[in-house]
Amino acid sequence: MNSKIPKEGRSFDEILSQLDSFAVDDPDYKNAKTWSLVYYLDEEYTQFLQKAYAKFFSANGLNPTAFHSLKRFEKEVIGFTAELFHVDEEACGVMTAGGTESCMLAVKTYRDRGRSKGINKPEMIVPETAHVAWGKGAEYFGVKIRRAPLSKDYRVDVKAVEKLVNKNTVMILGGAPEYPHGMIDPIEELAQIAQKHGIPMHVDACVGGYILPFMEACKIELPIWDFRVPGVTSISADIHKYGFAAKGASCIIYRSIEYFKHQVYVEHDWPGGVFASPALLGTRPGGAYAAAWAAIQANGMDGYTELARRTINAVNRIKEGIAQIPELEIIGKPLASLISYRSKDSDVNIFAVGDVMQSKGWHIDRLQHPDALHAMVTAAHEKVVDLYIDDLKNSVAYVKEHPELASQGEAATYGMIAHIPLKGMVRKTVLDMFANSYKLSAKEIDLSDSAALSPGGGEGEEAEGSKKGIVDKAIAWYVKKSAAKQK
Repeated sequence: MNSKIPKEGRSFDEILSQLDSFAVDDPDYKNAKTWSLVYYLDEEYTQFLQKAYAKFFSANGLNPTAFHSLKRFEKEVIGFTAELFHVDEEACGVMTAGGTESCMLAVKTYRDRGRSKGINKPEMIVPETAHVAWGKGAEYFGVKIRRAPLSKDYRVDVKAVEKLVNKNTVMILGGAPEYPHGMIDPIEELAQIAQKHGIPMHVDACVGGYILPFMEACKIELPIWDFRVPGVTSISADIHKYGFAAKGASCIIYRSIEYFKHQVYVEHDWPGGVFASPALLGTRPGGAYAAAWAAIQANGMDGYTELARRTINAVNRIKEGIAQIPELEIIGKPLASLISYRSKDSDVNIFAVGDVMQSKGWHIDRLQHPDALHAMVTAAHEKVVDLYIDDLKNSVAYVKEHPELASQGEAATYGMIAHIPLKGMVRKTVLDMFANSYKLSAKEIDLSDSAALSPGGGEGEEAEGSKKGIVDKAIAWYVKKSAAKQK
């Protein structure tokens, strides 16, 4: 393998210029063309966060007794968040690198708490719509995950949850809101079940934690979801989402030390010294602490309330726009900043609509069960709502006139993954594709190449003849039939 390391160092300006060139094909988030992944306000605010981050660029949160500044930032950020979530000073928590770490910490914590009570085969109950981080945590920490189905309103079915409770249940989960459809699960009812059975209850507010409180400040009526609910024992929330901090900054807060102590790792007999860690990471970048603290100071209660008002204004305008497109409908009745919408016309493939929108420069996530498109709306989207709705109307009309688009591009790929009955085969295909993409010799993943991504595809020239074979034709028939049933 040829070395990728330059023999001589290059100039800073040359390197920075090349970095800019690498971003040419990235999503256009600065012009609000992305509907996930990025929470961007404007360049002035971004530069402010960069300066705050840079001031503590080299600081390390690994040892809380070394950098007292970072411990102060963390304590004040957690204190602000605890105030938002209506919990007293007996609460405790930590900042993390992101929502996935926060969620995985809850799994680890409640697993270990269960062990302390003699539970050797721990299980956790989550809604079908629970973020994939919970499945990841369950797999990593050896906790059996039991998924509760949804009610007709797309919130988790409370009765189904209670039926899943058993002697091995170590936690129950609810979303506020859940990611796919933006629904706030019935937290009060779930917490009642948790209290009844003496089980911890976690609320995943990684998305909603820094907007729901400010929606309430805007006099928007919401169900109670935080520590005001008896039985809620912990909440996770991402500061780098609607808190508009720099990546990565999340947090997890527990009602009391009785729960939090199971999260902490201690090694007292290591030759390197006594070691204690409150989270998954060892090294914790100081810049993320500083930028999170700075974001809260810069926005304040009034600033966050105004951002929430602007966000919900954009959400309502998008809902109204979609309602004017007869082929589409919003899924459920989302109350916050996440929405999903699907086709109700058998002649309009929603994944094909996504492809056409993507060709117009929009970055949009696709959903399954049911097939849908997704939007995570921020205040920055206010300025592009009209353009987005116009492009969406035109995209729907174009797809209706060109039904063949359903079997082309990413639409074909997502259709296959969402509807193929052999889920084990799908998992293996995705695993192989994703893992192989990390080989040094690998090309970038091309989601528009459905043939290469289909089971048996992409395995060389011999696979070429099988693409139109009986198996692929059967899969295509099944996918088309299953998609039609959703309409």
